[in-house]
Amino acid sequence: MQHKHRISSKKTTAMNIFLWVLQVLLALHTAAGAVWKFSHSAGQTMPSLATIPQEIWIGMSVVELLCSLALILPAVNKFSGTLVPAAAVIIAAEMLLFSVMHLAYGAASVQPVVYWITVAAVCGFIAYGRYASSPLQS
Repeated sequence: MQHKHRISSKKTTAMNIFLWVLQVLLALHTAAGAVWKFSHSAGQTMPSLATIPQEIWIGMSVVELLCSLALILPAVNKFSGTLVPAAAVIIAAEMLLFSVMHLAYGAASVQPVVYWITVAAVCGFIAYGRYASSPLQS
């Protein structure tokens, strides 16, 4: 019975490390996108997003920076672990919004949608992992 517990413990540790790697990468990705938004309009970024007002675009930058922080803050403050799934869901929602806008725009290329859906899937994995599979202990 102790052997099974050791295997389970190793799987949990491996999942925890994997989730941390994904969280850091997503935080860096999201922070880079936020900084980009401060110097480029939605239309400059992607014509299909041009209908997003500049004020909303900048507001999204602030939310993205807060989400980036929420993804890595549990490394220094264990009580903030509950923020990770919320941050991942917010980022995923933004990626899905961009996908819907791009498809509604009628753009010929689906490459941006594939990219955004991939990021949303990673966010979903992190959210599930930190909420149900391998939650951070406070």
